[in-house]
Amino acid sequence: MSNLWKIVQEKYSPELNRRYETIFTLANGYRGLRGFNEFSQIDERGNFIAGVFDKAAAPVCELVNCPDPIDIRFFVDNEVCDLDCLPVNHFKRYLDIRAGTLNTEIEVEIKKKKLEIKTQRFVSRNDVHRWTAEYCIRPINFSGKITVESMIDGDVTNGSYDPSNRIRHYQVKERVDLKPGLAMQVFTIDNNIEIVESSLITCDRSDEQFINSRKYKEYGDVIGEVCDLFVTKGESYSICKYGVTFTSRECKGNVLNSAKNNLEKFTEDGFECEKKSHQSVWDNIWAMSDIEIEGDDKAQRGIRYNIFQMSSSAYEKDPCVSIAAKALHGEGYKGHVFWDTEIYLLPFFIYTYPEVARALLLYRYNTLAGARKNAELHHCRGARFPWESASDGVEETPKWKADSKGNVVRIWTGDEQYHISADIAYAYYEYNRAVRDELFLKQYGAEIFLDTALFWQSRVEYNKAEDRYEINKVIGPDEFHLHVNNNVYTNYLAKWNLRKASEIAAWLENKDSEFYKKLLKKLKIRKEDIAGWTKITEKIYIPMSKNSKLIEQFEGYFNRKDFVVSEYENNGMPVWPEGVDKDHPDETQLLKQPDVVMLLLVLGEEFDLETKKTNYEYYEKRCMHKSSLSPSMYSIMGLKVGDTRNAYKYFIKTVYTDLEDNQGNAAKGLHVASNGGSWQCAVFGFGGMSIDQNEILNFNPWLPDVWSRLSYKIIWRGYRLNVDVFSDKIVFLSEADISIKVSFKEYKIKKNERKEVKLTGKIKED
Repeated sequence: MSNLWKIVQEKYSPELNRRYETIFTLANGYRGLRGFNEFSQIDERGNFIAGVFDKAAAPVCELVNCPDPIDIRFFVDNEVCDLDCLPVNHFKRYLDIRAGTLNTEIEVEIKKKKLEIKTQRFVSRNDVHRWTAEYCIRPINFSGKITVESMIDGDVTNGSYDPSNRIRHYQVKERVDLKPGLAMQVFTIDNNIEIVESSLITCDRSDEQFINSRKYKEYGDVIGEVCDLFVTKGESYSICKYGVTFTSRECKGNVLNSAKNNLEKFTEDGFECEKKSHQSVWDNIWAMSDIEIEGDDKAQRGIRYNIFQMSSSAYEKDPCVSIAAKALHGEGYKGHVFWDTEIYLLPFFIYTYPEVARALLLYRYNTLAGARKNAELHHCRGARFPWESASDGVEETPKWKADSKGNVVRIWTGDEQYHISADIAYAYYEYNRAVRDELFLKQYGAEIFLDTALFWQSRVEYNKAEDRYEINKVIGPDEFHLHVNNNVYTNYLAKWNLRKASEIAAWLENKDSEFYKKLLKKLKIRKEDIAGWTKITEKIYIPMSKNSKLIEQFEGYFNRKDFVVSEYENNGMPVWPEGVDKDHPDETQLLKQPDVVMLLLVLGEEFDLETKKTNYEYYEKRCMHKSSLSPSMYSIMGLKVGDTRNAYKYFIKTVYTDLEDNQGNAAKGLHVASNGGSWQCAVFGFGGMSIDQNEILNFNPWLPDVWSRLSYKIIWRGYRLNVDVFSDKIVFLSEADISIKVSFKEYKIKKNERKEVKLTGKIKED
C-alpha cells in the first residue's frame, strides 16, 4: 500500500524538469520551494513566500521569486555531479505525500568513479521558517576527496524563462559569513519588505576536518561555503543542509538575528528531530483529510496528491494572505488570487480545517479597502473585489498581454468579471452554514455582504422600456465570451447577494441594533438602500424562458454559431470542432468552462432537477475544458442529474491535471483549483454530500464499478463525522448527536454510534 502515498519519477528526462519542479514542490503555506533537481542546471527554480509582493518594473504587482537557498553542488576531481553531462546508472525521485518529503536517488560516473547520492528534503510543517535536506553519499568504487559547495543565490529574478519579461524585485543589502553558515539580507524594491535567507551545512563524519576545510565565497549576489570531505570506498556519509527564512512581514524585531538564532537552534535540534515533528503534523493532517478509495489505485494516489498540495498551500496564522491560482508552486498568474480560492478551494477547508477557511475569508475582509477603491474607480459604491488580487485588494489584472503570435491583446477580465464579488459573499455564507459561527458573521461577514450589495446596487442599470434591471458589458465564468449583456451567472449571483444582504441586515438589526447602526454609518448605507435591494432582486433580468428549462448563458448566446464537441485528443481533452476559428471562439456557443452549469451547482437548491438535466445535457457537449476549473464541475453535475457515463472520466481528468499535465502548462505552477475540484468530486459528487434547504446534511452517493469503498471525513458544526460509502450501504460515525438524510430520508445518529443505512444502488436524483 505504500506506493499509494508516493508520486514517482522513474526516469530522468531533462525536458520534463520544469514540470516535475511543480509536481514536487514542497510548501507549508508560509513558503513554497519548487522541487528542482539539485543535480541539473536545467530548471526554473522558485522560492515563494506568501504575501511577499512587489511591482518594481513589472506591469502589475507580483509574487516575488526570492533568493534561492537550496543550491548545493558536489564535485569529484573538480567535476560537478551533473545528470545532464554524466553517465547515469540509476535515477529515481519520489514525493512521499504521507511524510511530506521529496526523495532522490542517483548513481553517476565521474571519470569512471561511481558515486551514489540519496537525498531527502522537506519544508517543515512544525516550524514554517525551516527547511532542510539530507544528502547520503557513498563512493562505490573509489576513495578520495568530494568537495561540497552550498550557496544562497541572490541573483534570482521573476520571469527567468522569458528574457523580455525578466524582473528583479529585490536588492541585496547584506552578505553574511556566519562561520559556519551563510545569511543574505535583501529588501524588495517597492514595498521594502526585508527577507533573510540563512543556511548551514554539516557532516556526520569527519566533522572537524569538514569544518576546518570550509571556505566562504562571494560571487556577486551569490554567496557560498565550500567544504572538503575525504571519503573511503563503500562507506556512507551524511551531509545536511539546514535553511531558515524570516521576513519583516511576520518579524517585527531584528529579522537577521531571528534567522541566525533559529538556524543555530535548528542545527542543534538536528535533521531527525525536525523531521519527526514535521511528520507528526502531517499525521494529524491526514487523520482528518485523507480520502480512501478502495479498488482504484490511480484514483487513490491522485486524490491524495491533490489533498497534499491543498493542505500545503494554506497558512492559518496569517489572515493577510490567501492561496494563489498557482499556489506557492510557480510564477503563473503572477501569484495572484482569483475566485478559485472561494469557489473551488474553500469547501475543502470548511469541512476539514475550518480555522484555515476562516483565515482565507479574513484575507478578503482585510482587503476591503482595496475593493472599495476598485468600486470608486468604476464609479460605483461599496466593494468591488478584484479579479486578480495581491496584498491589498486593488485590481492587479494586467491590461495587456502577448498572444501566441506575439500580438499585443487587451485583457478585459479585470474590467468586466464582476461575479467575484458575489462569489466571495457566497463563500462567507457557505462557511457559516457549515460552521455556524454567528460572531464571525456579525463581525466580518455582515460587512462583506452589505458592501458587495451596495456595489451591485450601483452597478445594475434600469431598463425603463423593459421595466427591469440589467448588468451589461460583463464576462461570466466562461471567458471565451467578452463584453456580454446579462450573463445569467453574474445576474443571478448578484440577485442572490442582494437578497442575502437584506436578510443579514434584518438579522443583525434584531441581534445587535447598536452594532447594526454603526455598520450602516461606516458603510454609508441608508435604509432606502436596503429597500432598493429588494426592488432590484424582484426586477433583475434573468435570461430564462417560461417555455423551456434551457437557460441562455447571456443575451444573444443562442444566436452564435453552434458547434458540438465530438472528438477528443489522446489526453482526453476536446478537439476543436471543424470549422471553428480558434482565434474567435466568442463567435460560437463553445465554452471555455462551465457558466450556466456553474450557477446550477453553486445555487443548486434554487433549481429543479429538470432544469439541471436540460442545461447539463446542452452545455456539456459544447464545453472545450480550456480551464482546469472545468472538468470537476461537469463530473459533479453529471452525478446529480443521473448521468454517470462521464463522471469518472471528468474526475480522473481533474485529479491528474498536473500529474499528467493535461492542460500543457504544469511547468508554470500548480493548478490548485483543480485540487479543490478533485475533493469536491469525491465528497459532493461520488460521496453525494449536500446541504438541503433546512440545513440538514443529505447523502446521495454513487460509486464507479471499480470502487469497492469510498471513505471521507468532514467537520459539521464543530463535530467530526466519518462517512464510509459502499455499493450497497453507507456507514456513519459521529462525534455528536446529529440528524442526516440518505437519499432524502431522515435518520437520527447518536454520539459515537455506528449507523448503517442501506442503499438502493441507484442515484436518487436531487
